Amino acid sequence: MAARSNARKRAFQILFESDQRGAPVRTVLADWLRLARTDNRQPPVSEFTMRLVEGYAERADRIDELISTYAVDWTLDRMPVVDRNILRLGAYELLWEDDTPDGVVLDEAVQLAREFSTDDSPAFVNGLLGRLKELKPTLRRG
Repeated sequence: MAARSNARKRAFQILFESDQRGAPVRTVLADWLRLARTDNRQPPVSEFTMRLVEGYAERADRIDELISTYAVDWTLDRMPVVDRNILRLGAYELLWEDDTPDGVVLDEAVQLAREFSTDDSPAFVNGLLGRLKELKPTLRRG
């Protein structure tokens, strides 16, 4: 399972970099793939990382719409960049990656928030993704 945790962390880092640079997520993924091939100091980009990033990229508008709708008193722009991208990754995996148990998705997202964000972020991430989990059967369109 550590391999999947590392893959999620890399996917989060790619989404975060995309957000910070204002670059398309697929462009950043291509940059990471190129660097991993040409610089042995760069971490590899696994198939699972690519699947998560590509899956998010395909559904980015829908995912942002869901996060905006269910994040009470928080606009997407006002959220910390780290939290926003953990939520994007978690929402994609929760709603569209059926081979990952929902509890694992929530636990992994909370762990990323603990590692990379503020003290309040794990509870925020857990609460919002928990709400999406409850509503999952009605949210999967798109």
